[in-house]
Amino acid sequence: MLLLSAIAILAALGIAGWAIGGVLERVVTEGIDRRLDAEIALLASVVDRDGTVDRAALAQRAGVLEAGRGWRWRIETPAGAIGSADVPLGREGPHPPGPGREDARGPEAIDGDDARGHGVHARRLVMGRVTLFAAAPRAVIARPLRDALVPLLAALAILAALLAAATWVQLRLGLRPLDRMRAQVAAIRAGTASRIDEDQPVELRGLAAELNALAADREAALATARQSAANLAHALKTPVATLALALRDDPAKAAQVDRIDATIRHHLSRARAGTVDVRASTPLAPAVADLVQAIGRLHAARGLAIDTDVADVTAAMDAQDLDELLGNLLDNAARHAATGVRVSAQPQADARWFDLVVADDGPGIPAAERERVTQPGVRLDERGEGHGFGLAIVRELADLHGGRLTLAERPGGGLAARVTLPARHQIAPGS
Repeated sequence: MLLLSAIAILAALGIAGWAIGGVLERVVTEGIDRRLDAEIALLASVVDRDGTVDRAALAQRAGVLEAGRGWRWRIETPAGAIGSADVPLGREGPHPPGPGREDARGPEAIDGDDARGHGVHARRLVMGRVTLFAAAPRAVIARPLRDALVPLLAALAILAALLAAATWVQLRLGLRPLDRMRAQVAAIRAGTASRIDEDQPVELRGLAAELNALAADREAALATARQSAANLAHALKTPVATLALALRDDPAKAAQVDRIDATIRHHLSRARAGTVDVRASTPLAPAVADLVQAIGRLHAARGLAIDTDVADVTAAMDAQDLDELLGNLLDNAARHAATGVRVSAQPQADARWFDLVVADDGPGIPAAERERVTQPGVRLDERGEGHGFGLAIVRELADLHGGRLTLAERPGGGLAARVTLPARHQIAPGS
């Protein structure tokens, strides 16, 4: 926008300079023409239409006719020519000299070059058989024109600079409300705000109102979708639990029911992919403490130790999603651990992300299998419980929130599952 304004300013000033230059040239030329016409009038006063020249009168006027260097005059009659021999021929006017020709239009302008190639501006008058010339060097027109245009162009350049500066200031001030609106939209997107301030300049009030309506519609659609997913999960939970109780005495069928339960949970997590609440936030430490306590009770008979080192971090995700991600990581680690599990979480340097690490001292996973094991339904150890959906759910939830799951070998043996997740942070105004 600033570039377009600068181009428009330069174009406008260029046209103005060209127009003013044309006007100045016409004014200066008209002044010279009046002077040359006065000289032609003096010449006409000493010659009659038959070509007879009053030389005495011409001698008296010679001082006035010789105005300066390069100025010249000439009288052409049937008997010969008097005056300068070096006058521009220029273009033939409408009344070339000749017998019986009468001039009814006054002097006409002629532009040409003299014998040395210097530009000459002349006036010519035809009176019957007599032709009168008065000429001046083009320099007497170019010099005052140059003297006038140089300061004029300098003034236009200063004006262009002032206009450019004023335009820049105007654009900065005019676009400031848009910058504030952009920051508010970014805050809505990040989850630190829910609407835009509608106290805007009149040109932006309609846009602010529409954006607020869009945000409200999105929030309502998100709430509806999440509620639908929750309703589906609740509706399926009871029949699956009833079926599991009915088949608990048949291990093969019970295992299939468990697989159905895991599959349902997996696809419900995928269904939430389009319903992430970007404004959600869940403190990490309490969620870890609750799940550690629950997992610890489940594996109490094994004497499994679960240590935690969790910083004061707030996850930018829904509590249900965080519980499911943590629950799958802890359950997977506890089932494969030999003696203990360690949970740690620390923010990264820029505080926008944090790393959650759940490590166990179990057999670990070979490097070649770590990518495959995060695929749905893949199990490396077919013994015991589990259906191969835990790490797949963790990976999908991490991806869903812009993070990622990384599996690595724990120092001393075992598996370390590292999940990078977004932390809730504030956006500075205007950023």
